[in-house]
Amino acid sequence: MVNDYADNLVVLDDSIVRGTTLKESILKILDRLLPKKIFIVSSAPQIRYPDCYGIDMAKLGDFIAFKAAIELLKETKQEHIIDEVYKLCKSQANLPKEEMINHVKKIYKPFTADEISAKITQLLKPEDINAEVEIVYQSIENLHKACPEHKGDWYFTGDYPTPGGNKVVNTSFINFMEGRNQRAYA
Repeated sequence: MVNDYADNLVVLDDSIVRGTTLKESILKILDRLLPKKIFIVSSAPQIRYPDCYGIDMAKLGDFIAFKAAIELLKETKQEHIIDEVYKLCKSQANLPKEEMINHVKKIYKPFTADEISAKITQLLKPEDINAEVEIVYQSIENLHKACPEHKGDWYFTGDYPTPGGNKVVNTSFINFMEGRNQRAYA
């Protein structure tokens, strides 16, 4: 849905997982309308964690929110967190899935959702467009208000409903760190 508000374009997207389509086509097409600013509003929160319960999203390195958090850690000289999370995930690799915890949450912990959104905007804005771009996400809190009885928020929060989810997220992080571009589950 596109609305024209005095030189601004507001576009509603259901979710932004990788951001590839936004960067490679949508923002460039919208820029041809010569807006001063393009607002992309995601009705879903930032997708930060793999989903192993139906949607095939198992590679952390594909998620734009994850890429943004990694870039922020590097920019703020907190790269040690990346290494710490890797060591923690590796230390659990042979544990029963019931004993695993999601250590990948530590990647996001130093930053607010707004800081990650701002970095996502930087990463997704094509260099060759003139309009200012802002990407805004639904908050977890407002998602819970809108769907109070629904507990399916694990790919936003990392709070998996089964122990297998923690195994998948840790394996996905290990794969990312070791340069393996493969799914974290069979």
